[in-house]
Amino acid sequence: MKNTRKHFPVLSQYIYANTASAGLLNDDLMEWRQEHDLDYLIGGSNFRNKAVTKLIPETREAVANFFAAKKENTALVQNFTLGLNMLLDGLDKSHKVLLIKDDYPSLNWPFEYRGFDTHYVVLDANLEGSIRNKIQEEKISILALSVVQWTNGIKISMNFLTEIKNKFPNLKIIADGTQFCGTTNFNFENSPLDVLGASAYKWLLSGYGNGFMLFKDGLAEMFPVKTIGYSASGHDIDARDRIPFANRFEPGHLDTLNFGSLKFSLEYLSSLGKTTIENQLKLLSIKAKEEFGRLGLLSKVVLERDDHSTIFNINGDSALFQKLTENGVICSQRGEGIRLSFHFYNSEEDIDKVVKIIETAT
Repeated sequence: MKNTRKHFPVLSQYIYANTASAGLLNDDLMEWRQEHDLDYLIGGSNFRNKAVTKLIPETREAVANFFAAKKENTALVQNFTLGLNMLLDGLDKSHKVLLIKDDYPSLNWPFEYRGFDTHYVVLDANLEGSIRNKIQEEKISILALSVVQWTNGIKISMNFLTEIKNKFPNLKIIADGTQFCGTTNFNFENSPLDVLGASAYKWLLSGYGNGFMLFKDGLAEMFPVKTIGYSASGHDIDARDRIPFANRFEPGHLDTLNFGSLKFSLEYLSSLGKTTIENQLKLLSIKAKEEFGRLGLLSKVVLERDDHSTIFNINGDSALFQKLTENGVICSQRGEGIRLSFHFYNSEEDIDKVVKIIETAT
């Protein structure tokens, strides 16, 4: 996918290995955003009213179509954190929740802070077995996890989650897809997930301030969402007491610039081909795992898993991080290592260059 690199000016100056922190904006999206604000500048409320009645519903439909979800069960939210907090506010505290220890704080904290009966599994080679055993032993009713773990890129298999769902059909699975959505051709309705939420500024390349929540049918009784606002009613003054479940996650005005950016990016990714992107990421994942593994930079738990994302936390101190930075590699320090993450606009040559820098530094 070398032709895509020209759409991202950052790549002409750096090796960008930091999509797990923030995805890149492409120049066509920037042009669209400038036109949007120019139209707002000269149109004022006339532009705003047209954008709200057309662009926001189109964005919601674009999200539903991209992830094969039901439009009526799709909500636009500013970020996953807000969406999850709204979802949990009405949930009965009697539920037993299973979390992964050291999962992303914005996933774990909302359960912990509200005082749910929380249980944990460790992110190690026995992860799947531990999840299975804990659900059975503790009579877990909610499993909440990130599909791809933020620190080291370990990916939870959908086949495993399907197995869990079949064995425990009353279990509700809530997933953070912020490090997952945009990396694969994913069908939500056919998945074992009951709830999937994501912020879209990483792998969906949509900039900040936009995200979504996807729901399966029949969640309203278990999650009596308390959030309400005039916008959620479709601006119908008589509809306060019959607002649909997903609409409750949109109580106020939605920013047409941010959510229009999400729609634009989904259309851009669709034009590239979701399967094409997935295949490129598989190629990069295999390449990076082989090279970093050869250098002894990966943990045993990562090396032993068959399927991995394109996020890798390599052994490395501040000196190595500084060396990478000085040589134009944009990455992040996470935990005791250095996190490198690659998207479709990266190449095998990028990985080779990173490896050479590491080899000269050790």
